[in-house]
Amino acid sequence: MLKVEHVSKHFGDVKALNDVSFSIADGEIMGLIGQNGAGKSTSFHSILNFLKFDGAISWNDAPISEEVFDQIGYLPEERSLMPKLTIEQQIVYLAKLKGKKAKDIKPQIDQWMEKFAVKGKKTDKIKDLSKGNQQKVQLICTLIHRPSLIILDEPFSGLDPVNSDLLKRAVLAEKANGASIIFSSHDMSNVEEVCDSLVMLKTGNVVLSGSLDEVRGQFGKTELFVVTDWPIEKLRELPMVNTVESLCNGRFLLRLDSEQAGPAIFDQLTKGHYIEEFSQRPPTLDEIFRMKVGEK
Repeated sequence: MLKVEHVSKHFGDVKALNDVSFSIADGEIMGLIGQNGAGKSTSFHSILNFLKFDGAISWNDAPISEEVFDQIGYLPEERSLMPKLTIEQQIVYLAKLKGKKAKDIKPQIDQWMEKFAVKGKKTDKIKDLSKGNQQKVQLICTLIHRPSLIILDEPFSGLDPVNSDLLKRAVLAEKANGASIIFSSHDMSNVEEVCDSLVMLKTGNVVLSGSLDEVRGQFGKTELFVVTDWPIEKLRELPMVNTVESLCNGRFLLRLDSEQAGPAIFDQLTKGHYIEEFSQRPPTLDEIFRMKVGEK
C-alpha cells in the first residue's frame, strides 16, 4: 500500500502541494486528476523522491528507499526514450536499471510487443517508430519488470480508441495481479473506465476524493434524460428545472435544482403512460471536473 500523508511542497512563493493525503491499496487504481499546474507532477516527483517535501510518503509502511525503486514503474507524460536505440536495447537498458538481467528480459520482448500490437521488429530503432508505437514501447518499459507500484501519467496520449483499449486491458491486468496504480489523465472517460477511486487537485489542494460512486453521489442525481414528445419550451417550465438541452430524436437532458424533483416530473411527463426513457443520474466526472476546477 502507498500512503501519502500531509505532503506539502513550495517552490519559492508558489505552493505546489498543500497538505495532500491519500492512500492506494494493493490491487487498486486511483485516478489523480486536475488542471495543468494543479500539482499532479509534483505529487509524482515527491513519491519518486525527485523532490524534497514536507510530510511523509511510505510504501508498505516503510519510507521509499532505493530498494523500493525497483518495484516502481513510472510512465511520464513526456516520452523519454532514446531514439538511436533499438526497441530491444531500450527495453533491456531500462529493465537493467530496475535490477533485471538481460537474459531474463530478452525472451519476453516479442510477447510484450505482440500483446500491445507494436508494429515493427525489436531490432527497429525508436526514432523510426510512429508516436503511438513509441508510447506502447514506453509502456512496455514501465511494466516488463512487473512493478508493484505503477504511476501512469497520460498513458493513452496520442493513441486511437483501438490501441487505447489494448493498453487499458494491460493496466487492468496489472491491477488483477495486485499492483497499486496511480492513473492520471485529462480524459475523464478513461478515468471512469479504469479507476476505483480518485483524488482531484486544484492549485495544490485536494478538492475531491473517494470512490467514483462516492464522488458522483456528492452531487446528487441532478441530470434527467427523457424521451418525450413534449416541446422544449414546455419542458423548461417544469418545476425545479434549470436548463433543458435537446439531444436527438426526441431525447432531452434536463438539469435539475434537486434530485427530489424527479418523481413529480415523472408524473407530469408520463401521466400513467409508458415512455421510452426516463433516467435520472448524477453528473458525469467530466462535468464535475469542470465544476470543481472552474473551467467554463
